[in-house]
Amino acid sequence: MKNVVVITGGGSGMGLAAAKCMPKEKIIVISGRTEAKLEKGVQELKELGYEAYGKACDTSSRESVRALAEYCASLGEIKNVVNSAGLSPAMVDGATLLRVNALGTVYVNQEFSKFMHEGSAICDISSNSSYLTPNFLLPTKYYPLAETDEELFMKKVLGRAKMVKDPYQNAGMVYSMSKNFVRWYARKSAFDLGKRGIRVCSLSPGLIATDMGNKEKENGGGLITASCEKRMGKPEELGFAIAMAVDERNGYFAAFDILVDGGATCGVQEYKLAKMR
Repeated sequence: MKNVVVITGGGSGMGLAAAKCMPKEKIIVISGRTEAKLEKGVQELKELGYEAYGKACDTSSRESVRALAEYCASLGEIKNVVNSAGLSPAMVDGATLLRVNALGTVYVNQEFSKFMHEGSAICDISSNSSYLTPNFLLPTKYYPLAETDEELFMKKVLGRAKMVKDPYQNAGMVYSMSKNFVRWYARKSAFDLGKRGIRVCSLSPGLIATDMGNKEKENGGGLITASCEKRMGKPEELGFAIAMAVDERNGYFAAFDILVDGGATCGVQEYKLAKMR
């Protein structure tokens, strides 16, 4: 039985770049909402010598995620799962952001882990924005509700963001909280699933030169200035980092986040300190 790599949000950007860094002896399944992107991505992977498949999935729907997991399990043993499906503030409203980024992570980890065995790995993709919101603004005490009462979870987190009236900034705050949740949930999953030998970690990209990243460039340009090389990240750079995170040879890395943002988070913090000196 062949091993299967699953990448949600794998039709383009860093998700597709990660697929191209995976071992060619594994089956690659990329998922996303846009069929045309998936078809193009699968074609690119096949041209590189991969056995690759695409399947549409809406990660904000548990039923859709469950169907994807069942399909992938029918192809072989699910060995690596990369949950890179996500939306940004320039794309949708806060409620949709929270459902896709936060609840989508719960669905992926829960539904795929049902088919995974010892020696497998999940990497949930967060964002460096999850480090930049002050801790006192983060509704962390409500995070556990995501597993027990989804609607109350949504209400509490969105309620915290209501203090910000500008629509884009409101969505931006929800985005940061949703990605902070991803880091929290990856840690929780690492201990929940570690008992079965399933390794879980997260990875937080900075501003990356993808379609999504370019939409945020105008408002997130300060992160470029704060980075060490004063540039956006490249999808292939993130793809390599993601592939490394789920590689079996990295088997003792769990319950922690890899910050891959060109030093931008550190730079922002240093600038704040400099102003205080």
